[in-house]
Amino acid sequence: MFSKSRINEPGPKAGEAEKAKAFEAPAAPRPGDSPLPTPPRAKPPASMLSSDLVVTGNLKTTGDIQIEGTIDGDISAHLLTVGENATVRGEVVADDVVINGRVIGRVRGLKVRLTSTARVEGDIIHKTIAIESGAHFEGSVQRQDDPLNTGKRVQSAPAGQAAQPQARPQGTAPGKPGEGAPKA
Repeated sequence: MFSKSRINEPGPKAGEAEKAKAFEAPAAPRPGDSPLPTPPRAKPPASMLSSDLVVTGNLKTTGDIQIEGTIDGDISAHLLTVGENATVRGEVVADDVVINGRVIGRVRGLKVRLTSTARVEGDIIHKTIAIESGAHFEGSVQRQDDPLNTGKRVQSAPAGQAAQPQARPQGTAPGKPGEGAPKA
């Protein structure tokens, strides 16, 4: 019989309706709507390999690495910093290479910098290079527009040709296998 009327009920105060809408779940995107741009992610800090660490093997990352220890293997990174007391034995490939310590092997990078404490024994292939006074460098320097995409090339035999001939046992002659072999 009687129903409660909404006329006398208190409603939201001015400004509260906007706040309530702000906390509601966003509506599902409709077809044709452009997706909201995602905020750029913060760059992670460089991976640090401490001075008491010895690594035997290759390191590969798309991030940054700071070496303070000893690495026996190849390194591939975005930014590689070789610390003053660090030693790397192997090929180094990075967009940016900063060498304060010792590298024994080839260095390939878009930007290569040898500081005054650097000791490099190997070739450097670069787009830009800076060598500070006092750096020790033994090897050759070659400038290339794209130093990261050159390097070790695996040679394969063209189609239809056999691979390299294998060594024959002593006493055999070229020709069919077993020809010229000593008879038992």
